[in-house]
Amino acid sequence: MESSSQSVVPSQNSERVLVIMAKAPRPGGVKTRLVPSLPLEAVTAFYRCLLDDTLSLARSLGGVEVAIMCPESDVEELASLAGDGVRAIAQKGEGLAAGLTSVFAHFAAGHPRRTIAFNSDSPHLPPSVLEQAFEILAAHDVVVGPTHDGGYYLVGAKASHPALFTGDGMGTSTAMERLLSRARALQLSVGFADPFYDIDVADDLVRLAADLQRAPARARRTAAWLEEWGDVVTQLRKGMGAQ
Repeated sequence: MESSSQSVVPSQNSERVLVIMAKAPRPGGVKTRLVPSLPLEAVTAFYRCLLDDTLSLARSLGGVEVAIMCPESDVEELASLAGDGVRAIAQKGEGLAAGLTSVFAHFAAGHPRRTIAFNSDSPHLPPSVLEQAFEILAAHDVVVGPTHDGGYYLVGAKASHPALFTGDGMGTSTAMERLLSRARALQLSVGFADPFYDIDVADDLVRLAADLQRAPARARRTAAWLEEWGDVVTQLRKGMGAQ
């Protein structure tokens, strides 16, 4: 398996599609739950590193079309950041539920393909887990990658199921539970990728720093940012230990 620092030319005719759910890295618009722990500009730079490394991870997969789904106002900026071979596509509607619905309406409706929507803040995920998710999707209607806080870092399907993401609860501790409930109601079979974690709060940042200190090649830009802000991360770690 290639490391995330290597690049494979993506195919826009592939039967496998990886769509990164992203926002433009603008102050106040990304990773806002980290702002109490870090300066606003630092949080914005951190998200830019996460996104860059997520794109590198996606490009390391062979035979996979890579795209970005984002708010309409972010398309031009994200297309420029992503560079050649990665399309940035405007979602229809606002919010994460609308974004996920747009992913499968755009890529899996009419011409069913194994399509996975992936968050932009787990660039340290082993590439093998994404490959595994595509394999699971070959045998199931839906694949889900659970997070430890009750959400999910990826969701995939081979067809468009608009009702799968209706209702509230997106981004909460019951997000996966609600998703699975809707999948059961639609009589869709569900397979599971390995549990993992994304980066929402200071505890996640401390965990990521420890993981990337051991293996910085998994997300080089993010590891470099964490090294630059090492003193702050150390203080956060000490604060956690005092609780």
